[in-house]
Amino acid sequence: MTISDYASLLVDAGDYSGRDDIAHLFPRFLVIAELKLNRVMRVADMEKTATLPLAEGEGSLPADFLEARQVLAGDGRALRALALQELSGHGTSGGPPIGYAIAGSAIKVRPKDGEDICLTYYAKIPPLTAAAPSNWLIEKAPDVYLYALVEEIAIWERDAAKAGAAEALKRQAMAGLGLSDERLRWGNSEIVIGGLTP
Repeated sequence: MTISDYASLLVDAGDYSGRDDIAHLFPRFLVIAELKLNRVMRVADMEKTATLPLAEGEGSLPADFLEARQVLAGDGRALRALALQELSGHGTSGGPPIGYAIAGSAIKVRPKDGEDICLTYYAKIPPLTAAAPSNWLIEKAPDVYLYALVEEIAIWERDAAKAGAAEALKRQAMAGLGLSDERLRWGNSEIVIGGLTP
């Protein structure tokens, strides 16, 4: 069977783990697997862009935000990521914004400015559920999902050898996805050496 959606993933995970008797627990295992994948995976398919309105130099991050990739001021200038303490020193000075910091679920931009910012960020993997049976990851790399789910089942079983084997397969599948992503982004790029050349 080809893994193409939520239902086929659960069937294959049951077959691979030899535990089709715990199908009622698969949704819980899937949530944990997605949490772990969100911590480490960063590929182009996770990128989103959003315009964030600011009030007094602060705006709310999107609910699916994981990590900033690029932050642009309203005029298109790139803003630098700054330590929160350094950013606070620019709070009252005038002029266009120069930097930002992430604090909790908010982004702070200084000096304070009322204009919107454009945020390109890595978003969480859209969760797979019976109601939302597909997402970009299961379409592009169903093996990552399969091995992540089998690993969680093995952890639940307290089977260290099985969990280790599934984790190794998951890491291999993720490495393949990462390589594919690098080729997508940089496959046709040229190497440019900066600075003076003899």
